[in-house]
Amino acid sequence: METTSNDGKTVAIIAYITVVGWIIALIMNNNNKTLLGSFHVRQALGIIALGVVTIILVGFLDVWILSTLVNLAIFVLWLLGLISAVQGEMKPVPVLGEQFQEWFKGI
Repeated sequence: METTSNDGKTVAIIAYITVVGWIIALIMNNNNKTLLGSFHVRQALGIIALGVVTIILVGFLDVWILSTLVNLAIFVLWLLGLISAVQGEMKPVPVLGEQFQEWFKGI
């Protein structure tokens, strides 16, 4: 597994561009594994999963201010992950980033 490469950075960035982008990044990373690519594929998956779960839970509560805050928090995590990928860094997103690495270590 390489530590850094342009391919790893490309995979890292693509992982944050929609769910389809994440799937493409996963395939690209499986063909040529890099530490940077794998790290960001796991981070993006965690953000996607967190977004789906929290949006479903908040949807049951039907409180628009809570929904807005949750969506804003997910957007901030996504933006921080994307910025880290663009910079070629392996910085986990706040709060759950380290857990995402642990939970999805098989990827």
